[in-house]
Amino acid sequence: MADTVRPVLVWEIPYYPAYYVPVDDVRAELVEDGPGKHSPSRGDATAYTVKVDGTERPGAALRYNDSPIEELRGLVRLEWDAMDAWFEEDEEVFVHPRDPYTRVNVLAASRNVRVEVDGVTAAESSSPRLLFETGLPVRYYLPKTHVRMDLLEHTDTVTRCPYKGTAEYWSVRAGGKVHEDLAWSYPTPLEESRKVAGLVCFYSEKVDIFVDGVLQPRPTSPFA
Repeated sequence: MADTVRPVLVWEIPYYPAYYVPVDDVRAELVEDGPGKHSPSRGDATAYTVKVDGTERPGAALRYNDSPIEELRGLVRLEWDAMDAWFEEDEEVFVHPRDPYTRVNVLAASRNVRVEVDGVTAAESSSPRLLFETGLPVRYYLPKTHVRMDLLEHTDTVTRCPYKGTAEYWSVRAGGKVHEDLAWSYPTPLEESRKVAGLVCFYSEKVDIFVDGVLQPRPTSPFA
């Protein structure tokens, strides 16, 4: 429904950008619905139904025709979840556009990492992979052979990340209760995160992690 080599990344929120597409590169029909969202910075939007090949997605497009930001006036904002799929070149992008200011590095380490849940050691390894992602705390990915998989219960939860791929989750039984979706793994991560393939990571915001015997402070993040 749209194909462009001139996308514009617009930060509507601090965490990641949105795609805005030149109206000339939108191949679908846009039928005006009426007033859309108001933004203190971008102004008043007009909402449009997107029609293509017999399919209609009401309110799936926005235009800020009279925006105080002149660069936005000739662009269309397409609602991410209203589209079936998004691609950069020939690679599908999940969840939201990639932020060019976000970086993911994975480093092999020989530090001893021990994970406790309610005082129970759920994992311990001296061959972790440390994943550093802009804006998030360091994540410790451990081999499954170093994880008490007998304490873990696989769940139906699935999440997607534009930098790492699709994750599966486990709850952890410890301290007489089940801690929901406390650990995850990327079976087939994207290229930039392939070094953590099949490894298990725990939310450092919700468990006690010891690195070389030193208890790490629980970080503050959107996942706390």
